[in-house]
This record gives sequence, C-alpha cells and structure tokens, in this order.
Amino acid sequence: MAKKVLTVLAFVLVAALALAQEATGGASVAMKDGLKAIGMGLALGLGALGTGLAQSAIGAAALGSVVEDRRNIGFAFIFFLLPETLVIFGFVGFFLLLGL
Repeated sequence: MAKKVLTVLAFVLVAALALAQEATGGASVAMKDGLKAIGMGLALGLGALGTGLAQSAIGAAALGSVVEDRRNIGFAFIFFLLPETLVIFGFVGFFLLLGL
C-alpha cells in the first residue's frame, strides 16, 4: 500500500514540475496563491487519507471485540473515533492557510 501511495505522490510531483512555469513579474502572486491552494488541499486530503487508513484496521478490530463482548462497545467507539482528530488538524491547517 505504501508503494502505491509513494508512486502516486511521485507522479503528482513530476506532473507539477512538468507543468510549472517560470514566474514573471506579476505572476509571482498567482504562483503564491497556487502553492497555497496546493498546501490547503494536501493538509485536508492527507489528513482524511490517514484517518481512513487508520479506521479501516480499527473498525474491524472494534467490531470483533464487540461481537465477543458487548461491554466493549464504549472502548470500540473511543478507539474508532480517535483518528478523526487527524481530519480536524487538517481543517485547522486548511483554515490557517486560507487566512494567509
């Protein structure tokens, strides 16, 4: 899975470099806005991706634990919802970059 993610990131990086233009005069402001937009997307997107990867394994384990003993449902919810903080941190980064 990690190889696939790294391959996609490398492809995106190479594509961004291939389509990049040299900044001239007033274009530096547009370039700054474009880089800010990329940063905002990465902050939110990678946070959501990390949450999805974490919850995929936690959800299966939590379900198995609850099936064995119903009293474990509280712990299952806590551990299942804990990775959601990654998305919240992504939103914080998104809005911090939005304000710049």
